Amino acid sequence: MTSFKKLNNLTGWIVFIIATLVYTLTIEPTASFWDPGEFIAVSYKLQVPHPPGAPFFLLVNRMFSMLAFGDVEQIAWWVNFSSAIFSGATILFMFWSITMLGLKLWKIKDTFQNDGQKYAIIGGGLVGSLAYAFTDSFWFSAVEAEVYAMSSFFTAWVIWAFLKWDRIEDEETEQRWLILIAYMMGLSIGVHLLNLVTIPALGLLYYFKKYNPTVKGGIIALLVSGLILIIINNGVITGFPSIVGSMEVLFVNSFGLPFSSGMITFIVVALGLLIYGIRWSYKNGRPLVNTILLSFAFILIGYSSYTIVVIRSGYDTPIDENDPGSVMGFISYLKREQYGERPLLYGQYFTADVIAQKLGAPVYYRDKDSYEIADYRLKNIYDPEESTILPRAWSTNPRHAEIYRNMLGLPEGKTPSFMDNLKFMFQHQMNHMYWRYFMWNFSGRSSDIQDAGWLSPLDSNKNLPELLANNKARNQYFMIPLILGIIGLLFQYKEDFNSFLFTLMLFLMMGIVLILYLNSPPVEPRERDYIYVGSFYAFAFWIGLGVMAIYHYVSNAIKSKKMAAMLVTAACMSAPIILIAQNWDDHNRSNRYFSVDSAKNMLAGVAPNGILFTGGDNDTFPLWYAQEVEGFRTDVRVVVLSYFNTDWYIDQMTRQVYESEPFPFTLEKKNYRTGTNDYLQLLESSNENIKRGINVKSFLNLIKNESQNLRFPTQSGRELYIIPSKNFYLDIDTTAVKAAGIIPENLEPYITSRMEWSLNGSSMDKASLMILDLIANGNWERPIYFNNTSLATINYDLKDYVVQEGTVYRLLPVKKPASYPLDNLIDTEKMYDMVMNQFSFRGLDDPNTYNSQDYRFFVLNHRSAFNELASALYLQDEEEKARDVIFKSLSAMPDEGVPYDFSGLQTVDMLFKLGEVDKAIEMAEILARRADEMMAYMIEQDREIGNELRINLVTLMNLQRVMRNYDQEELAIKYDNMLNRHYGSTGVQRILR
Repeated sequence: MTSFKKLNNLTGWIVFIIATLVYTLTIEPTASFWDPGEFIAVSYKLQVPHPPGAPFFLLVNRMFSMLAFGDVEQIAWWVNFSSAIFSGATILFMFWSITMLGLKLWKIKDTFQNDGQKYAIIGGGLVGSLAYAFTDSFWFSAVEAEVYAMSSFFTAWVIWAFLKWDRIEDEETEQRWLILIAYMMGLSIGVHLLNLVTIPALGLLYYFKKYNPTVKGGIIALLVSGLILIIINNGVITGFPSIVGSMEVLFVNSFGLPFSSGMITFIVVALGLLIYGIRWSYKNGRPLVNTILLSFAFILIGYSSYTIVVIRSGYDTPIDENDPGSVMGFISYLKREQYGERPLLYGQYFTADVIAQKLGAPVYYRDKDSYEIADYRLKNIYDPEESTILPRAWSTNPRHAEIYRNMLGLPEGKTPSFMDNLKFMFQHQMNHMYWRYFMWNFSGRSSDIQDAGWLSPLDSNKNLPELLANNKARNQYFMIPLILGIIGLLFQYKEDFNSFLFTLMLFLMMGIVLILYLNSPPVEPRERDYIYVGSFYAFAFWIGLGVMAIYHYVSNAIKSKKMAAMLVTAACMSAPIILIAQNWDDHNRSNRYFSVDSAKNMLAGVAPNGILFTGGDNDTFPLWYAQEVEGFRTDVRVVVLSYFNTDWYIDQMTRQVYESEPFPFTLEKKNYRTGTNDYLQLLESSNENIKRGINVKSFLNLIKNESQNLRFPTQSGRELYIIPSKNFYLDIDTTAVKAAGIIPENLEPYITSRMEWSLNGSSMDKASLMILDLIANGNWERPIYFNNTSLATINYDLKDYVVQEGTVYRLLPVKKPASYPLDNLIDTEKMYDMVMNQFSFRGLDDPNTYNSQDYRFFVLNHRSAFNELASALYLQDEEEKARDVIFKSLSAMPDEGVPYDFSGLQTVDMLFKLGEVDKAIEMAEILARRADEMMAYMIEQDREIGNELRINLVTLMNLQRVMRNYDQEELAIKYDNMLNRHYGSTGVQRILR
């Protein structure tokens, strides 16, 4: 065993070096889209991220950020590098876990039957761990600053430690390892909760070692370990905060004690009882009780990393999400209350009517010397006739309801049956949202387009559309990893049933069971495969065991057992080799910068001390990174529109942040506190003058003074403020506006003395109300900007009053005429300088740079901005500038780097106007050919990929129109025939329905 131990340790570290080196070579050098931008920013300055936070993750990455030694442009690389290190360590502990499972498989304790077993076990660990290292989902998280890499490390370490504990025979040493495992689990809570899901599997391993296994005993072991999981998740993590909150309100409001007295009392009492229990169990010779209590204590020690959230929030950091610096705010943060709840065991169908509302738990705020109730959480009571056990098709969101009906084939007005409910669960939640991802990792992936399917060995690039054939994320593994894993699964089932149950429980708990717990709605903003990497991790154990299985069956045919093991290992290395070969190009982010470039481009368009409204995470987090880490345009205040519906976020806007001044609100805290003006309902007045339009300033004054004229009682017993008209107006002092010099010279003819706009829908949220306050009372002293998503999200239509400046839109008292030929007014002088001299597009002209769908969407936005500017310049008879802009677009974002997209239609039109006929036809032919290929493929496959079918239909429709506008009748007929051939097919009609 000594030689095996040395070989096992050495090979493990070699695996670590290989995996870490690959991840390091493919790291994204800056902040990628989605959460990494936020995590890098909050790690660098120890700020407060979105709930439930990841305080231990932040502390570790704060140290990694210091390795940049003050070079702010290198901070992102170093924080990303931490993911590479932790991912490499995950593979290290995975290797050692597989080899220990191999030892259990052949019941090896001290000696091997032959060298073949030794090398087969090492070979299995090598193949299984490296195969997992290069899987699609795990590699994705290994090269960016997300919590999933560190979370995977903790999960891998705990599984390895429990397998190591299983081989220990000394009881005292066993107890020490259990306490260490508990501590690591506690630390992992400060990263992500995935680690806790392993508890039922670990409980089985404990039972198999300590007891003679029976079916009844196994069930009891699962129930007990499930109870432990519930105690930690629902008791410690969310239950303790609930108790603290109740005690805090009781001690302060009822007993008249100081703030925080309830929390302090709880901590003192809880720690006192825990210490007493540990001492009592030790003195009275109760080792099991003592181990349990010590383990619980060490979980709490690990969990204590959350104190950093309270400490840093108390300093009012620029990023301080949910403001958890107070006791009640911290409790809300830990309980993730902002995300709401999803029904799990019983709840409504998506068609259910709300028959009543009842007041739930109170929402408190801290007053001078007590906690006061700001609001109650409302709980909808749904029609019991339209409710069910195990509700899966549950979301009453109108968009979701439409998708449910399309998926289930339910006509409008029909209530789903329980079988429809189960159909959605199996077809969408399990198949589309789990098994599809599983097959991506072990069989192959068709592309990176949203909702892309998996590949079977029969799928090839023959007769494939160019866009799919050249998509770097099209990866074909020929099911080699899958088949090897299935072989290992069957072999473990046959040879070591107890370990098989342990591995199976890991696989199910972090996959199928997680699917049931999350109960996903029918659509997500992006693919969620990274959530289930724990399940894929467990499957990779079977890949390693598959090597041992093949050796077991072929070793008798080869005289040298050692040679047999090496030959089998070499053959099975085809699994990790094909994975790294296929996945390298779409996981190599080493030359990808556009997430941050696009953020800086957006900020560059904002005037000094401006306010920029964004719509959501992917819009905002790269902006936060650019400001907080690289210090770029910190005078701009970025406002996330969804957060702007909360009082804590509005409060933060009233503070100075870097060079950005406080917001000049006229509404007071009483007007926007939680529970006040969350939604204002439209209830049109019978007065015709009011219906025609209400003065924004007068309306805000009524809101500020809590006018009884705007109050309306609801069925829950609360009063809501109403909006008496869909129409608003704001009078403009045009003389003062002209004197201020805020209107571009080319837009001065469009200055208006009255801005008028209408409500979208039948209500206004708090965010839109506060924006009204800024517009009406800011006197145009503070520039106000929107990006695409925020402009479309606010509850009223301001599009006629915005001026495009780069990729953002400035609100100004100018009105776009109805006859204006472009979508927006444009400050051509400022925007020309920006796109020609200030914007950055690093890596977009390099065909080897992998730009995923997220990046391509942002490229589309930039191409559209170039087209809009060129069109505006053309209208101003500045053709040379228009030509410069179009060709700058084509050189900075060429088709070779990022394939032409929907914005290409406008580019083709502009090229014709500029007399660049050959280039226009060349581009049109590329767009038409690709649209024709994609549509033919989707019709043949009888499925749509994302929204591609509709996009390509519209592309052909517009291309034939553009050709006719410029007397290209032959091409117009050609594109018309393409369109008719596809549009008239039953396949298209079926998909469109």
